[in-house]
Amino acid sequence: MPAVGGIEPANVKAYPGNLTSFVTITCVVAASGGLIFGYDIGISGGVTSMDSFLKKYFTSIYERVHADTSTNLYCKFNSLMLMLFTSSLYLAALLASLVASSVTRIFGRRLSMLVGGILFCIGAIINGFAEALWMLIVGRMLLGFGIGFANQSVPLYLSEMAPYQYRGALNIGFQLSITIGILVANVLNYFFAKIKGGWGWRLSLGGAVVPALIITVGSLLLTDTPNSMIERGQFEGAKKKLIKIRGVENVDEEYEDLVAASEAAKKVEHPWRSLLQPTYRPHLAMAILIPFFQQLTGINLIIFYAPVLFKTIGFGSDASLMSAVITGLFNVFATLVSIYGVDKWGRRFLFLEGGLQMLICQVAVAAFFGVKLGVGGEPGELPKWYAIVVVLLICIFVAGFAWSWGPLGWLVPSEIFPLEIRSAAQSINVSANMIFTFLIAQVFLTMLCHMKFGLFLFFAFWVVVMSIFIYFFLPETKGVPIEQMAIAWKNQILHRLCILYHSDDDDLHAVPHAVHIMENL
Repeated sequence: MPAVGGIEPANVKAYPGNLTSFVTITCVVAASGGLIFGYDIGISGGVTSMDSFLKKYFTSIYERVHADTSTNLYCKFNSLMLMLFTSSLYLAALLASLVASSVTRIFGRRLSMLVGGILFCIGAIINGFAEALWMLIVGRMLLGFGIGFANQSVPLYLSEMAPYQYRGALNIGFQLSITIGILVANVLNYFFAKIKGGWGWRLSLGGAVVPALIITVGSLLLTDTPNSMIERGQFEGAKKKLIKIRGVENVDEEYEDLVAASEAAKKVEHPWRSLLQPTYRPHLAMAILIPFFQQLTGINLIIFYAPVLFKTIGFGSDASLMSAVITGLFNVFATLVSIYGVDKWGRRFLFLEGGLQMLICQVAVAAFFGVKLGVGGEPGELPKWYAIVVVLLICIFVAGFAWSWGPLGWLVPSEIFPLEIRSAAQSINVSANMIFTFLIAQVFLTMLCHMKFGLFLFFAFWVVVMSIFIYFFLPETKGVPIEQMAIAWKNQILHRLCILYHSDDDDLHAVPHAVHIMENL
């Protein structure tokens, strides 16, 4: 009987295969799709803290920051339009991810990446040359369309291409690219803000063209996954490709399982409708709840608005941008820890350890903010040692997220779906991620204004809830081949039934309700 809270990957096949240089290079190129997402996350917060940008598009905020000494520090950046500038991208990504599902399934994963790169590139150009707020919003929405396509296809591509023993590490390459994109954006913001004439923000926004070109050109050089080729009837080419990426000739067993999964997928006429079937309800729940919880860790409070947040609590403009750079460095290095440990320690361990780490830091930051600023948020510079402690706590929080909920929020949903619902379910996952990101981004500054330092305690509460959820309901998928993931789910549900009815596996057949559930597995 597996340990409570997880399953062991028993009764699954061990396909032969190696981590070839071809697969490594291919996955690195594909994972670069995360750069566009990360660059945008990092650049938006820094740009909205630049005086020249605020003076041009958000004059009222600029005046509150520099001229108004009566406004509560927590509320100086509270603006519906400023939040819309940040969050409009995620609403567009939500819509694009639904369309991307069909493109990914019918035309392959790499074409979806190409479309994403092109759309992001166009949006970056519009933002760089924007002369009116509506141009910024249009550009942001095109960026969102690009991210919707890339986030739909890249995690699937990585999970399908990687050998199962290394699937976690290679898939987290996507999250590593996101963190690198955030770090690069923060560094560029710091230096571009110093440009005389106040046009540095244009370079920050327009610079998104570079990561867009990387994924656009990269997608042209990639080959599609054997799973996708079989799904589209390219059987002979798929087997040759499987031999190449596994580095061994003996791929018959894995190939036959891929074909069998494809044949089962063809019998599913309506993948979206099939998601509601009892068999797939656990998958659907994970596709929605994991991104929901990911956004309620409070990470967007730090990443989206890190420069704004640091400036709000008393840092100067340059100091706030540099603090964002420091948190970006922690983000990158902690993601490397996740790459090292995800296939050694497992998904559940990283989820739970990261949750505990984030919880402690959130409570501590709330206490520090409460002591210094209180409820009134009186203006004033933070003492140097106080500021250092706050930055350190936030860095430790970012590290906890970066080796747990950050990468695993993309990895776990992308590896648990059977082929017949994979594209549709990944769209649900991306859509859920984008809509919850949109909601958090849209209301964050208002929440900060009204909840003050209690906002950190709000997110800390949700970290407790999500950690309990992971402990009791998430199977351990480490070491399980992607086309045999159904076994992991079945073992998990059977284990839960045994606990529920105080029975062993054989006795469950005497329980009518348990029999009904097992018939739907």
